[in-house]
Amino acid sequence: MTPLPDILGTDYEALVLPMGHDAEGEVVATLVRRRVPGARRAVLHIHGFTDYFFQTHVADHFAAQGVGFYALDLRKYGRSLLPHQTRGLVGSVTEHFPEIDEAVRIIRADHDEVVISAHSTGGLIAALWADRVRGRGLVDALVLNSPFFDLNVPAPLRGAADALGGILARLPATTVLPLGAATAYGASLHRDHSGEWDYDLEWKPLGGFPVHAVWLAAIRRAHRRLRAGLCVDVPVLVLCSDRSLRVRDFVPDAHAADVVLDPEHIARWSTRIGPHVTCLRIPGGMHDLLLSPAPVRERALAEIDRWLAYACPPERAGGVVRENGHQGNANSPK
Repeated sequence: MTPLPDILGTDYEALVLPMGHDAEGEVVATLVRRRVPGARRAVLHIHGFTDYFFQTHVADHFAAQGVGFYALDLRKYGRSLLPHQTRGLVGSVTEHFPEIDEAVRIIRADHDEVVISAHSTGGLIAALWADRVRGRGLVDALVLNSPFFDLNVPAPLRGAADALGGILARLPATTVLPLGAATAYGASLHRDHSGEWDYDLEWKPLGGFPVHAVWLAAIRRAHRRLRAGLCVDVPVLVLCSDRSLRVRDFVPDAHAADVVLDPEHIARWSTRIGPHVTCLRIPGGMHDLLLSPAPVRERALAEIDRWLAYACPPERAGGVVRENGHQGNANSPK
């Protein structure tokens, strides 16, 4: 695979990862990387639903510490979206596992440690992926930024979604649920509205992607798997806001609360990831804590740094020297 220039400029390059075919045709994922020469540790960022990687300030933060930075645009999102595809549509979150496998394989070739930092739906996917690969030494820590661990709707509606799960999964893949568009979150972020960030509104529209029935059924299956209990065997940091706000249209308070998910759900279900989980509530945090107003995102980054220094210091990550000279976990495949 030959790296290509990335849309973010000269500090970045993109690797297109062929992922075979699905019912819609050819599938690819895209690994964006910012090279940091000599970096022992690397962070892999995984985005959420209606999202892609554009957060260069996060890459800058880790690069300044000598940490390599990578970001994965999952299949059917952002850089990886092909003309024949439906945005974000998969029938199971496990369809994203192969691109995470490949991204980690590539990163491991150049770095001794990998920390996965995943947001929202990416956090749910990353937790289930880490559970699947436990014992293999592929990842050293997880940082989950407002992971999508439950639906932010009243309990009766969550129950209805579960009761109808089998029916939803069998509907045609093109079936869109009539949920309407909520623009509060998108308007709170984009600089053309009430936010400070510049990003592609085709790849990250204000009102989000349409919610397909088969996708929602897949998410609820993933939620049930989480609630049943995972066995992720590396340290996990879960970060979320201290409060939620349920609005469809922008209000100023959207800059100081999670308007997408309920942090109470996140805190509750974080205990099901594995035995080594830390959950931190960030006052005034937005749904993506790292896109929150500057004081909040700076605190979130400081908390990540502090936790990594404690839970995953270099001398505790790894344990054997691989044949290629890189140090890795004692359970790493030889």
